[in-house]
Amino acid sequence: MQKEDCFYLGRIVKKHSFKGEVVIKLDTDEPELYGNLESVFVDLGNNLVPFFIEKSSLSRGTMLRLKFEGVDSEEDADAIQKAGVFLSLDFLPKLTGDKFYYHEVVGFNIKDTSFGIVGTIKEINDSSAQPLFVIDREGKEVFIPMIDDFIKKVDRENQIIEVTTPEGLIDLYL
Repeated sequence: MQKEDCFYLGRIVKKHSFKGEVVIKLDTDEPELYGNLESVFVDLGNNLVPFFIEKSSLSRGTMLRLKFEGVDSEEDADAIQKAGVFLSLDFLPKLTGDKFYYHEVVGFNIKDTSFGIVGTIKEINDSSAQPLFVIDREGKEVFIPMIDDFIKKVDRENQIIEVTTPEGLIDLYL
């Protein structure tokens, strides 16, 4: 399995017992969707390795306690500490309307109601306080905050996100 075919589910943050159980901090708004998984992919040395789950339980919000097959000791659990955990994109529920997954809209065009076509989304920057569309416009980067009030329409069929931005925002970058 390749990373581009997967989405980031969370990170192994600690051991739970001397029998190899681990706790994953889920990166999701809906942790209950992931309480009964059969397997996950664990990022070990830039390889996604499948791990099969013997038992799992959700605890305290976004914490998922797992017992993997073959991880039977503290030493085994230590070997996978801090590793990223991934699932196949097939596990994501389909979103409709103006809701979207970040990976889903990379490659879409951004169209501003006043400006017109701004450019193509090359990535989503979610490391700042406000997630941003990072848009390529003929080699120049344009940043548009991903604010619900700005996003007017998500057209999946034509791969266009229509936005209304404050006057002059786009011109700042051009």
